[in-house]
Amino acid sequence: MKPEQVTLNTMPAGGGFGRRAVPTSDYLREGAAVAKAWGDRQGAKASPLKIMWSREDDIKGGYYRPAHVHRVDVGLDAGGKVVAWDHAIVGQSILKGSPFEAFMVKNGIDGTLTEGVAENDYGVPMRLRVTHPDVAVPVLWWRSVGHTHTAFVMETMVDEVARTAGQDPVAWRLAHFDRKKHARHIAALQLAVDKSGYGTKTLPNGRAWGVAVHESFGSVVAYVVDVSMVDGRPQVHAATAGVHANQVVNPIAAEAQVQGGAVFGLSMTRPGFAITLKDGVVQQSQFTDYPPPRMTDVPPVAVHFVPSTDAPTGLGEPGVPAMAPAIANAVAQLAGKRLRKLPFETVSA
Repeated sequence: MKPEQVTLNTMPAGGGFGRRAVPTSDYLREGAAVAKAWGDRQGAKASPLKIMWSREDDIKGGYYRPAHVHRVDVGLDAGGKVVAWDHAIVGQSILKGSPFEAFMVKNGIDGTLTEGVAENDYGVPMRLRVTHPDVAVPVLWWRSVGHTHTAFVMETMVDEVARTAGQDPVAWRLAHFDRKKHARHIAALQLAVDKSGYGTKTLPNGRAWGVAVHESFGSVVAYVVDVSMVDGRPQVHAATAGVHANQVVNPIAAEAQVQGGAVFGLSMTRPGFAITLKDGVVQQSQFTDYPPPRMTDVPPVAVHFVPSTDAPTGLGEPGVPAMAPAIANAVAQLAGKRLRKLPFETVSA
């Protein structure tokens, strides 16, 4: 068909979360092919045709969050000071072959792979290395993009370093942030700590605090979570967020964005909430074998904003990254085991 014979109707499409700007336009091409076949068969009598993917189609035919592996070797001196931080990341590029490759892949490095690490907010002496393997799995961004895995690695490592050095993990963070450059990090973390009762409130037996703070898309979000273990899985009883997003224009919508991000972050920790492949075929097909968080899994999420009159920053994605590491850091205290993988595996007693 000639371009002038085609009318493209742009429809409202909320909840895309990355399934836009797909270079292959796979579902659009499929829809056009089905419509053409339908028209050819029905001829002049052809009526409008609506086609929808089933849930099975959606899960088995998606574009997936790419797998990444981090290896971090940290050296401490006798006083607990970090003297070396060697950080290697291996992961598939989500930008290669997309419209964003031309300006977001520099020197062969996909910038989304290192966001959240390359900034080196804690000022440690770091060497960062990246490798992009070619993998025959269609991938795109998941809410908060590269920060989904970099925040998890950085914030669990920082917690482990602090405790290895015999220091409180909140105090360690506050001591390593640059007071001027990271004033917003400090304010968000301190707000979450103060509002949660961390350091002043005694939790019931079998429960522990977990803390993480991370900047993404111009905003800083810190979480303090109250966690216990039930049948080898973490149960979050409460989450407190300290948020620095500069001036908050719509407080109710902003709170909802952070709470939604917290649930996204929580989903990363659920055992079984993963896409796996065998012989090139996705093994999951429904929510029975790909279980998302349910209402009963979600704790109260109290959101507190640092007052500011500076120009507003983002809130659509920053609520996600710090949740999973905060939970993992609490589990490390409860189970004596560091969780290195997302989603979490069931912790044996």
